[in-house]
Amino acid sequence: MFEIAREALGVLHEGGALGVVVVTGVHGSTPRAPGSTIAVCADGRAIGAISGGCLESEAYELALARHADPAPVTETLGGEPDLYRPGLACGGAVDVIAFRVGPGDHDVVAALEASLDDGEVTLALPGGHRIVRPRAPRLVIVGAVDFSPALAAAGRALGYRVLVVDPRPVFATPERLPAAHEVHVAWPDAFLRGLDIEDGTVICVLTHDDRVDVPALEVALASPAGYVGAMGSRVTHERRVERLREAGVGDDALGRLRSPIGLDLGGSSPAETAVAILAEVIASDTGASGRPLRETGGVIHPRSAG
Repeated sequence: MFEIAREALGVLHEGGALGVVVVTGVHGSTPRAPGSTIAVCADGRAIGAISGGCLESEAYELALARHADPAPVTETLGGEPDLYRPGLACGGAVDVIAFRVGPGDHDVVAALEASLDDGEVTLALPGGHRIVRPRAPRLVIVGAVDFSPALAAAGRALGYRVLVVDPRPVFATPERLPAAHEVHVAWPDAFLRGLDIEDGTVICVLTHDDRVDVPALEVALASPAGYVGAMGSRVTHERRVERLREAGVGDDALGRLRSPIGLDLGGSSPAETAVAILAEVIASDTGASGRPLRETGGVIHPRSAG
């Protein structure tokens, strides 16, 4: 439900109510994970979605009916479709709970308001179900360069808390990086040493300047960050690796370095480069191959199906 928090709060703060359907479990191949939500206003306006489209009509009617009958209802939607009942084209199914939320449901409102920040939030649903939204992972962009605004915007859209750090105050400004949650004027190596880096942290070094890159990468590669990448040509990469070796960085740490950064998608613009970088980040996180789906087998949405 947290994915629709801002719109849902707008309705509730205006005194309106919502019929809500939340996915509580998935079976087989499904396009959306538990916690996916569709909410329906009393006037019929819909917010959010629980599938790729196959189940929206049934979920919509279930949510709309909660305005007349607010009693919570649990159902399983999907499975193999037939003439009278829609289903997921992929053959999967989802367990859902449907209920009504009004402005007087203070615990729900408080959880939705808290979810607008980036900390961990838990929302209790009827029937003992809970939705837990973990703390947003951090994407640290080293260098306020021309590629940084696009990467910050794309990272924010994927749910990262985006931090940009650069020692040059003329470039490291919120105006130049409007999508970043935080913009810091600091030497990146010192900044990274003071940061609580976790295994979900993504660090992307974009500066192309050895004076900045090498010390920052020393810290990043010694940290538990789940992804460390550096932008630059293959010549730049070889020079950078040589300097990192001279600084005492060992082969195991260097083996973690994604450089040149990103997947080979053929693009070159800042927006295309951001897609290539984050595609590699996702593949690294999930362990997926990055190959075309038509060349692979098995479940397409393994995280949802799990």
